[in-house]
Amino acid sequence: MAILSPTPKLRVAVNFGVARLYIENPAKRNAFDFEMWRALPSLMRAVDAAEEARCLVISGAPGLSFCAGADISEFSTLRATSEGGRAYEDANVEAFDSISNLSKPTIAAVSGFCMGGGFGLAAACDLRVADTEAVFGIPAAKLGVGYPPAAMSYIVAAVGAQLAFDLFYTARRLTANEAKERGFVSRLFTTESFEGAVHALAETIATGAPLTLRAAKAAIRAAAGLPGASSNEQCEALATACFDSADYMEGRAAFLEKREPRFSGR
Repeated sequence: MAILSPTPKLRVAVNFGVARLYIENPAKRNAFDFEMWRALPSLMRAVDAAEEARCLVISGAPGLSFCAGADISEFSTLRATSEGGRAYEDANVEAFDSISNLSKPTIAAVSGFCMGGGFGLAAACDLRVADTEAVFGIPAAKLGVGYPPAAMSYIVAAVGAQLAFDLFYTARRLTANEAKERGFVSRLFTTESFEGAVHALAETIATGAPLTLRAAKAAIRAAAGLPGASSNEQCEALATACFDSADYMEGRAAFLEKREPRFSGR
């Protein structure tokens, strides 16, 4: 199934439990413009509401980089003043929050460039995987752009304060290998195997017990201190609900019967 998008530059399709959000703005090297930032929250709500979607993968469309950052051509128009800049940053943060607050697991599948706002998009995802040719960076210091605390919190949670200082102060780029060594990326795949590996990972996650994954995500976000994280009481309630679910019964039965479980999310 396809999810209707407010912009043709973002496409969402759901197949076999996996929602794929493709970034498709080739004329700007997959940079995000204001329309795209504004579209993300409604798309995330639609993915959350789609029962058949068990997890979400965000990537560039086939043959395109993940995201080259924010569309710099809008810096002299929409972001030309402090008022416009704040409105633009508010849209950025709302987009990042909508990804992070999705109740389902999210994966950033990074190939090619992952710069600036693209780095923020990846940081807002639960998991990040990359091909071995991916390049990461935050060139804000070369553009005079300021990041608000809410957006910065995702980056610091993903890479730690020391690497965040390094990336912002120097505007240097990370190779895929260094991104993995520093913990920003969990797995690397060759360019040739990348799409198949991402698909296999997403399918594996999509077969897990949805209530368990939701409870785990909420608890991990709370432990990481991410914006909008659930309270301890809410996390406890989600964990407790797992033990009262049909999926818990199914998991036990499948284990005893030595078969793969078939979870319903109930």
